Amino acid sequence: MSSYSKKNQWSWIFYDWANSAFATTVMAGFFPLFFKNYYSQGTDPTVSTAQLGIANSVATLFIALLSPWLGSLADQFAWKKKFLLAFCFLGSLSTASLFLVQAGQWPLAIFLFVIASFGFASSCSFYDSLLPDISPKQDYDKISALGYSFGYLGGGLLFTLNVLMYQKPNWFGISDGTTAVKLSFLSVGAWWILFTIPLMIWVKEKKDDQQLNEKLNFIKSLKKVKITFLDIKKDSRIFFFLIGFLLYNDGVGTTIKMAVDYGSSIGLNAGDLITALLMVQFIGFPAAYAFGVVTKKIPIKLAISICIAVYSAAVIWAYQMTQAWEFFFLAGVIGLVQGGIQSLSRSLFASLIPEEKAGEYFGFYNLMGKFAGFIGPTLMGLTALITGSNRLGILSVLILFFSGWYFFNKYDKSQNSKLYPINRY
Repeated sequence: MSSYSKKNQWSWIFYDWANSAFATTVMAGFFPLFFKNYYSQGTDPTVSTAQLGIANSVATLFIALLSPWLGSLADQFAWKKKFLLAFCFLGSLSTASLFLVQAGQWPLAIFLFVIASFGFASSCSFYDSLLPDISPKQDYDKISALGYSFGYLGGGLLFTLNVLMYQKPNWFGISDGTTAVKLSFLSVGAWWILFTIPLMIWVKEKKDDQQLNEKLNFIKSLKKVKITFLDIKKDSRIFFFLIGFLLYNDGVGTTIKMAVDYGSSIGLNAGDLITALLMVQFIGFPAAYAFGVVTKKIPIKLAISICIAVYSAAVIWAYQMTQAWEFFFLAGVIGLVQGGIQSLSRSLFASLIPEEKAGEYFGFYNLMGKFAGFIGPTLMGLTALITGSNRLGILSVLILFFSGWYFFNKYDKSQNSKLYPINRY
């Protein structure tokens, strides 16, 4: 069976369906609200915003430091799939364990959230690096976009069920909304593992004789990380893309992680915030796929730049918004571009790198993404804490989009691509 078979590709796509439940129900949805109103009972809202921002930052710092080395080991032994599954189980079990955390136990809640986020981010890195194993280069945009598209749909469907459980617990024989949220965390863990089974069974990772006969050598794998870093510095297209990606993806990630917390802090009710998140998911489903088609008509650089511009405008609007309909409007706008900027960044990077070192290169890609996750929530949380204004906190995210676009633009102008030249962008 060819590694480019439809069964392989759809099994890979459905891991996005599986793990997106964590991104929606937990990361963007219930955890920020539950952390503020249940896990952090009796804590000032501004302080809990800072705690959540710092927790998100700590969660991503661990994987940022480990990603390149883990990627090197994955390439050395063809362990990308094994690492993906190991981190999938770590993340899903930690998420399910949130069911056990009681009111006021915010340190335990943060600990489990950090471990779950670590598992989620790490598994996504190896998931991304499998793209060259299951798709020819000319189909990267389409397959990557399908992954994000079905991720939005899968995450949205479970989130819809979880919201109904929270709003109408009696429909499900649940005693109250608090129990419903805890059961939602449990359902995410089960969903995540269940829909990983197709990838577990059918996705085939390319292996060669050298990988099969390699002996474990930590020093060698660390030396390979250094070599790859030097290769990235030589290829200015990859180097400038990664710097730009670090910054604009920081803005995207911060917006996803902190939107509900921000809306809650400026007085919007939980029902409106949850409804807006559902809008993002179901608008994101067709929109993410559409971006995979659009890049056949316009350059991928222009498509990503449009997404950055839309995010910047949304942040400016969010700074002054006061009514629920504005939050809904922004949710709809962000839903149109969120999947696009994520899927196109992934497929563009996959097109720039050597396939045989995908795990290691995506380790650096994840390094940039995770340092972004470290900077953004910290910037927003500390700005809110120092100024006493959550509105100034959200406005600080503009720095990331503007600087990210600047370096992304430098990537396109650079002609120093001696290692792996590319023409179609």
